[in-house]
Amino acid sequence: STLRLLISDVKNAEIAKGEELTDEETTEVVQKKAKKHKESIEAFKKAQRNELVDKEEAELRVIDKYLPKQMDKQEIEKVVDEVISESGVNSIYDMGKVMGQVMAKLKGKADGNLVSGIVKSKLNTK
Repeated sequence: STLRLLISDVKNAEIAKGEELTDEETTEVVQKKAKKHKESIEAFKKAQRNELVDKEEAELRVIDKYLPKQMDKQEIEKVVDEVISESGVNSIYDMGKVMGQVMAKLKGKADGNLVSGIVKSKLNTK
């Protein structure tokens, strides 16, 4: 049933767009679905609804199989360092500029919150 819902979400996005989705757009749809499951898991944990946590985690494992492999922290740090040195940025006020360039390079291969934390820590040490 998880796959059926995922396929349905992709088809709905195609209908909304009016044409077939690109691979990147399809990945975005799958990532949004995974994010919703992660949020549900957190909410169910807070409510101590372990049976629902187990169900959501099982569905998330299925969804994760269809996502590109996520980069680890060291790989992300390397990309962030490259962008910072290439752009000559040295202030936390330029975080948006750095984030835009980094996320464009990573294209769905890294969690935005993790990238944001790394960029923030790198710019705060400058």
